[in-house]
Amino acid sequence: MALRLVQANVKARDDAALGRFWAQALGWVSRSGSGATSVAPAGFDWTDPDAPVCVDVIAVPDPESVRHRAHLELATTSAAHHTELVARLRELGATPAGVGQGDVPWTVLADPEGNVFCVLEPREIYRDTGPIAAVVVDCADPRAMARFWGEAMDWTVHEATDDRALLRSAKGAGPYLEFLRTPHLTDLRHRAHLDVVPCRGDDQAAEVARLQALGATPADVGQGDVSWVVLADPEGNEFCVLAPA
Repeated sequence: MALRLVQANVKARDDAALGRFWAQALGWVSRSGSGATSVAPAGFDWTDPDAPVCVDVIAVPDPESVRHRAHLELATTSAAHHTELVARLRELGATPAGVGQGDVPWTVLADPEGNVFCVLEPREIYRDTGPIAAVVVDCADPRAMARFWGEAMDWTVHEATDDRALLRSAKGAGPYLEFLRTPHLTDLRHRAHLDVVPCRGDDQAAEVARLQALGATPADVGQGDVSWVVLADPEGNEFCVLAPA
């Protein structure tokens, strides 16, 4: 049994508008309905076990009150591509953002609703990830988070130190999942979280039970009666276990 990381879930006041931004940013398409906008490659089928990790933008009345510790990092293939992508994102409505990064080779931006993300300088490790290089989660103990999420999704741990852990699908496809040791976690939170789905043929309730045995706990974010289950990982990062198709 295992889970598949299907999307990064981002909160917004205007899901359709922010979805259009991310679709243009990633070279994908957006589809809106009932307060949710899916941003994915053309022809995307989320039930496909080899489908890429996508972005789901959800409308909420007050995004500022939604506190999650995750953000996206975008890949570039050359210095020229980095410069071109940052300029294009600025034209689309992104703005420079300061999160105490200092003098670094990557660029930190905020999308039109203030969600912080990074445009990375070219890195060999991200050459085949697609437009999203990594989903980054701030944490206190990267090693412990790598153990939990590695077992949860059967992902391969490529690096695990006191400061950083890096995981990727055992198939070697799609973005990495990075856990970054971050002091003062309550001061650095972003409005995104992970959505996972049981692999085809697996049972949602069984997967939820397995996650709880690994250290996850039930979480209440006001979701009400829904088809997905909201849990928190051992450091309190909320995530959703979707119902399989």
